Amino acid sequence: MSDSGERLLAVDLGLRTGLAVFGRDGKLIWYRSRNYGNKTRLRKAARSVIEEAGEVNVVAIEGGGDIALPWVHEIERRGLDLLQVGAESWRKDLLLSRQQRNGPAAKKHADSLARKIIVWSGAKKPTSLRHDAAEAICFGLWAVREQGWLARFPSGLGV
Repeated sequence: MSDSGERLLAVDLGLRTGLAVFGRDGKLIWYRSRNYGNKTRLRKAARSVIEEAGEVNVVAIEGGGDIALPWVHEIERRGLDLLQVGAESWRKDLLLSRQQRNGPAAKKHADSLARKIIVWSGAKKPTSLRHDAAEAICFGLWAVREQGWLARFPSGLGV
């Protein structure tokens, strides 16, 4: 598992936020889910989460609106690169059309793909995997490739 050099933090925004950190080699370092409960706590979280992620160079955010603003401000304050997209951007590259017909189907297939990414990366296997963390993992792998850190998605993931 990679733990040196550049890092990318992937954030699946929401009151329940999924987080995933990737190394320059494209492999997942760690992932988790956080329930902030309300927008006030979520707004305050951006600073501490970025600190926790280590030597982050890029923060990739899935989502927008007022819930993204504290993240964008903190990323800009630190001079980090920002990649902000909607779920449809990464899903079209990682999931088949039939796998993303609706939200529940997309979340189910993202969970399966996230588990494959965890194994490929050699990251700690989950006892349970919340859908927001699974989506952050999938989105993060997509973002790593978008950054040019991976030439292609790893074989064996089915993408």
